[in-house]
Amino acid sequence: MKSYQPDFIKPSVFDSEAISSWFTKRGESVQDNFKIRGLNLGFNTEENEEIVKGNRNFLANSISTPISDIAFADQVHGNEIIEVQKGGIYENIDGFITTEKGLALAIQVADCAAVLFGDSKAGVISAVHAGWRGAEADIVSKAIQKMVSLNADPKNIKVFISPCISQKQFEVGEEVAGKFPDEFVDRKSYSKPHIDIKKFIEFQLLSAGILEENIEIHGSCTFSESDYYSYRRDGNRSGRMMGIIKLNDTV
Repeated sequence: MKSYQPDFIKPSVFDSEAISSWFTKRGESVQDNFKIRGLNLGFNTEENEEIVKGNRNFLANSISTPISDIAFADQVHGNEIIEVQKGGIYENIDGFITTEKGLALAIQVADCAAVLFGDSKAGVISAVHAGWRGAEADIVSKAIQKMVSLNADPKNIKVFISPCISQKQFEVGEEVAGKFPDEFVDRKSYSKPHIDIKKFIEFQLLSAGILEENIEIHGSCTFSESDYYSYRRDGNRSGRMMGIIKLNDTV
């Protein structure tokens, strides 16, 4: 296996002493004989399972976290969020919440948003997969409600919205556009409706009591920029990136 330091995005919104967080990019391949170039972290791709396992082990080493202490989601574009106390692969869910120190929560994406939440005062973190289906099904608001049930305060919750597909590239049919408020759908600039998923998620956060200054929105578009995987751009040849958040032992 090759050795290099991945070019992570490291959110600045969180208290770095209390919470560690990362978002992976496409990056370089760390193994030979791959089908999908780069640090593909998704088992739900055309890549050989052993290559993905190796990439996940490389990721774990890069963030100084044993892979046994990372909770991975086998996502289904729903809104199910579970509380976890240990690592592993969890099926049929799209979000995690934990108060467990040292446990990392990982969400995989390729055009959808990974949304990371942290309340360092209450010692609660969450991570959810927010594509249009999850966002429309209120997974973001549900995560905040679950955090509040564990003594988090919306005014203390900080949030990172990862790179995802931009409104310019997110063309949909009216059957999808009609599920969103008109202010987040552009029906005039293009031949078909385009949804601004980042702005919609931000609206949901603000509506749930998150302070504007506690929201960090990364501006990159996964479709337009080759630094990222994009399922809409590359289809089955696309890999998966991950958004990861961990409550440090110092809390």
